[in-house]
Amino acid sequence: MKPIRVLVADDHTIVRDGLVALLNGSGDCQVVAQAADGITTVDLALKTQPDVVVVDISMPKLNGIEVVRRLTKELESTRILVLTMHAEEEYVMHVVRAGAAGFLLKDSASAEMLAAVRALAGGRGYFGTHASKVLAQQVQKPHAQLEDPYRDLTSREREVFHLIVEGMTTKEIARQLGTSTKTAENHRFRVLDKLGARNTAELIRYAARHGLMD
Repeated sequence: MKPIRVLVADDHTIVRDGLVALLNGSGDCQVVAQAADGITTVDLALKTQPDVVVVDISMPKLNGIEVVRRLTKELESTRILVLTMHAEEEYVMHVVRAGAAGFLLKDSASAEMLAAVRALAGGRGYFGTHASKVLAQQVQKPHAQLEDPYRDLTSREREVFHLIVEGMTTKEIARQLGTSTKTAENHRFRVLDKLGARNTAELIRYAARHGLMD
């Protein structure tokens, strides 16, 4: 049998190394790529087209929720498992609505994580006990509304949002995106305007309130 090809994305090196060792030592999984930020995760996933992507929510440059949303649109055959420390209800619902096929908390047993990867590779979903309870509650209250923390930001504006929060200047953002300073400034203005922030400090507070910071 061909091994399950996995991409592991987590900005904490120790966690990422542990996941890679676990998967490569499982006997039926092969880690084909690793990433420490959201942008690199998307780029490597498009390049390697793994069977399963294991991704954290809180990552630099692009939040895991947005990573899930983009990869779900770009790679129909790749399944995404969110492995995170965030137990809040809204995180479960946001990643599921974005297209994730599985959700586990980082305090789950190693055997359960492997079971989740195998389930996703086999075309099934896998949600840990916590996520299953949240989803069951949502079925019972289907009209409960959850705000998308990115609101109506475009994909490029979401990238700019994270670069601003990381402390990059407009010129640095322009270099990062390969655009002119004027274009980067226009993106920055629209991000602040759409999220109702008057300056970078308010944008950082917004990111912190909505769990969008690393």
